[in-house]
Amino acid sequence: MDPRDFWGNRTKSCLCLILLFAVLLGFYSNVFSLIPRRQTEKSQSPEAHHVQGQRESLTLSEGDGHLDSCRIPEVPRLLYPKAQLLKPSRVDVLVMTPWFAPVVWEGTFDSALLDVQFRNTTIGLTVFAIKKYVVFLRLFLETAEKYFMVGHKVIYYVFTDRPADVPQIALQDGRQVVVLHVGNYRRWQDISMHRMEMISNFSRQRFLREVDYLVCLYVDMKFSDHVGVEILAPLFGTLHPGFYAADRQSFTYERRPLSRAYIPRDEGDFYYAGGFFGGSVPEVYRLTTACHQAMTADQAQGIEAVWHDESHLNRYLLSHKPSKVLSPEYLWDEQMLQRPPLLRKLRYVAVPMNHTEIRSR
Repeated sequence: MDPRDFWGNRTKSCLCLILLFAVLLGFYSNVFSLIPRRQTEKSQSPEAHHVQGQRESLTLSEGDGHLDSCRIPEVPRLLYPKAQLLKPSRVDVLVMTPWFAPVVWEGTFDSALLDVQFRNTTIGLTVFAIKKYVVFLRLFLETAEKYFMVGHKVIYYVFTDRPADVPQIALQDGRQVVVLHVGNYRRWQDISMHRMEMISNFSRQRFLREVDYLVCLYVDMKFSDHVGVEILAPLFGTLHPGFYAADRQSFTYERRPLSRAYIPRDEGDFYYAGGFFGGSVPEVYRLTTACHQAMTADQAQGIEAVWHDESHLNRYLLSHKPSKVLSPEYLWDEQMLQRPPLLRKLRYVAVPMNHTEIRSR
């Protein structure tokens, strides 16, 4: 045999094997690269794909801070006392829930530091002054201007059936009163329950565009000390002054299983007050929408929760743990309760009134 034919045939065979190996290598590398992606795609629900699509289509600008709620603000140079790791500021009260939500008491925060962190934040305050409750508005707004979110941009959203009776008061720079004309209802319980529906509707219609956080309060109260950005969180509730030291069996939850507000006696974290809750606008929208839908479902069953919207608020906050809990400093009744030593400040207190007279007119 001619040596050239032998080496030529060997060369051709080697080339064929090399080409076959390259083809097989390319095929299997493509297969293995697809496996993680396919597994991930199979593990994702349709909702996850939808959220991912929304995130991919979302572009943030510097003016869209409310869309980037997890963004950490830059704090300029500031002098403040160093936290003492081995010397906690409060040892007489609970300052952290089991799900790592801070419980806000006097002595647990630095107002100056927090004011800098929230310096570009706009806060909306919702308050309902329906029928005779409009008489509380002047004191409410005047004390709010003195103590509520001082130095920050605030919009007071006043829901009322009597716009002409809303008082004109002097406001700090960057603050305004917006009157929202709404209807009234025959029973005060109906007014209380429809509050959730109206906050939900207006959150979707305008609050999402106008403010970063919502604080939802009762009007028959007055501010008596500092209430600032230390309360702000994605979702917060306030400990009811009548139950902050009680066990869960004593809470006045809705106990009838037929109601959507039902909470069994062996469940419950705290009893939250209906007169002071809030959070980011999207979270407040979710809360108020869920409560309104639950109340509508109850109504269809011919049942009304024992404490109306407050009962549904407690049901919601049991299954959607608040990211911050406010101590009873933020809601107190000096006429009905004796102030304990652990309350170093009373920030938001009830105004004495004749409930029967006010609610009947």
